[in-house]
Amino acid sequence: MSTTPQGQPLVSMRGIVKRFGENVVLDGVDLDVFPGEVVVLIGPSGAGKSTLLRCINGLERISGGTIEVDGDQLSYQESAINKIRSRIGMVFQSFNLFPHMTVAQNITMAQRDVLGRSADDARRRAVELLDRVGLAEKADAYPDSLSGGQQQRVAIARALAMDPAVMLFDEPTSALDPELVGEVLHVMRELADEGMTMIVVTHEMRFARRAADRVVLMADKQIVEEGPPEQVLDHPTSERGQAFLRQLSEE
Repeated sequence: MSTTPQGQPLVSMRGIVKRFGENVVLDGVDLDVFPGEVVVLIGPSGAGKSTLLRCINGLERISGGTIEVDGDQLSYQESAINKIRSRIGMVFQSFNLFPHMTVAQNITMAQRDVLGRSADDARRRAVELLDRVGLAEKADAYPDSLSGGQQQRVAIARALAMDPAVMLFDEPTSALDPELVGEVLHVMRELADEGMTMIVVTHEMRFARRAADRVVLMADKQIVEEGPPEQVLDHPTSERGQAFLRQLSEE
């Protein structure tokens, strides 16, 4: 985990509003994430956590406010949004691997198409990252031969292959069988320990306690509480935070 944030935020959000038609999903969200910081977003379903992640890399268009990533303001012109997205890696609930490609091909394709790496360089980077996530022997396997946990680790390697400044994780273990969750969280904890800037939406409170520099509790379309894990998880000050964590403890 990082030390106290210093300097300019890597991701800065001001007054973020997101509407789907008449339905307001985010209503005036302000959040800064600093280099090397791990921020975990928690809160009840429908609080806007996943939508906020999708707004950061332009998968959802904000209705109001501003987002800056690495000093560049998000706009929706193709060149501008591609520049922002080149700095962001995202791991979704579903693995989104191409079934007709090998694991290595899944990881090399964007490196070659977007970063312009040679086939050899992209392959070397893929093998290096597969070793990092504990799957070096699976480079030439096909996704359907892997467990869900293995597929999600491949998805993490694929995102890392683009050398992102920040990694976004949207409920990365929610589609996994319980016995496979640990292997994915282990990789994520290692990334956190290595100083990767991460914004993570999760219900895994043990991960939040062990890996987060800051926990952000969202409810009712807004951030209602944020601070160190021990403060937010053990001593929430807002009524909404107390109710959410009480519900978690009863499950």
